Amino acid sequence: MLIPRILVFAGSVRTGAFSGKTADVAQRELALAGAEGTRISLGDYPLPLMDEDLEREKGIPQPALQLGRQILAHDGLLIASPEYNASIPPLLKNALDWVSRIRRDGNRDVRPFSDKAVALCSSSDGAFAGMRGLYHLRAVLMAVGAEVITPQCSIAHASKAFDENGALVDERSNRQMDTTCRVLVERAIQLSKRVEP
Repeated sequence: MLIPRILVFAGSVRTGAFSGKTADVAQRELALAGAEGTRISLGDYPLPLMDEDLEREKGIPQPALQLGRQILAHDGLLIASPEYNASIPPLLKNALDWVSRIRRDGNRDVRPFSDKAVALCSSSDGAFAGMRGLYHLRAVLMAVGAEVITPQCSIAHASKAFDENGALVDERSNRQMDTTCRVLVERAIQLSKRVEP
């Protein structure tokens, strides 16, 4: 039986970011659901602002190609995102935009997000738990061909949501995370067309 590989990352690289803590919880939960989670940081893929003139002159930036290869080498994605002004943080949107431009890698035709199972999580210190940003993130991912699962996990009052070991203290949040990860693993297995780098 396929052991699904899930790429896990946060939409923020800020030290102590709630989205980073959420991604860490998700990685542990994915392991309990039978998946192999790979935790990365978007900070390791520095990219210029999306610019079609730059793309025309120099091609897809190497960090975008590297991130695209990571996505292709996994069966699904779990993205933990903060909310910026009720929408997607610019770091995350820029990375998604660049990777969506990839059409070829060497001799292969590739679409990194095509039919890729994706789960979304959010976290915020406010009562809305970052959910407003996930509406926009879901729309962007669907536009680039990903299959975003319905369950999601949104963690409100995030400054009090994690214990000293980084675990979620709220039972409702734990149930949401469990459901989100289990459904993602099931769908990732069904859709898997993993391409090794």
